[in-house]
Amino acid sequence: MQARRLESLCSMQPVAIIVTRGNDCPPKLLELVQAHEVPILRTRGSTSDSMASLISYLSVELAERVTRHGVLVEVYGQGVLILGASGAGKSETAVELIKRGHRLVADDAVEIRKVSDKTLVGSAPDNIRHFIELRGIGIINARRIFGMGAVKLTEKINIVIQLEPWDNEKVYDRLGLDEETVDILGIKIPVNVVPIKPGRNLSIVIEAAAMNNRQKMMGYNAARELLHQLGMQDEVVPEQRELDVWQEY
Repeated sequence: MQARRLESLCSMQPVAIIVTRGNDCPPKLLELVQAHEVPILRTRGSTSDSMASLISYLSVELAERVTRHGVLVEVYGQGVLILGASGAGKSETAVELIKRGHRLVADDAVEIRKVSDKTLVGSAPDNIRHFIELRGIGIINARRIFGMGAVKLTEKINIVIQLEPWDNEKVYDRLGLDEETVDILGIKIPVNVVPIKPGRNLSIVIEAAAMNNRQKMMGYNAARELLHQLGMQDEVVPEQRELDVWQEY
């Protein structure tokens, strides 16, 4: 009975057979995997732990993915995806954030993977990992200049910062009640449109945006509290809007 089951298993040509808990491979199984040219692996881990690790790995490696032009940094534990037109200052802002103690994940090209129905993970392509392009300076290696603590391989995407030139005729959100989002691989991510102009410190603005988003994730909204203190909580209804920030990039 056991021999027939092993024969049936090996005849299906699985990618590999894993023997857990450091057990020895049965002689009959060795004979069958050699006959059917099936790789056999062995681990000291338990079956449940090995399956959990394998499922977690495959969920990331086989996840639906897309590549976008932008910069991904970790700021106060928040994955911040910075988007904007070429020359908007995304890379310069990333360098300033690194100097302030935050970490770079990807510059120029961000590989975004949908690892679950609620989670997006970003990383850099292998061939450009840790490199930053600075106009007028050239290419720098953030890991070699700022150290290993200045870079990170992957990070969840918690918020999107859209940089755009300051438009005096445009009315920008000043309260933060409008819950604007952007759709990435079917997942809605909060987005803040940040106007840029000479003299504005974008790194401090992005730090504040990351901390504010973290508070919102924990259930606190400063704008709502302000309206509550002014007795206006029932007079202002926040609007949720979805922005298309991919159309130009």
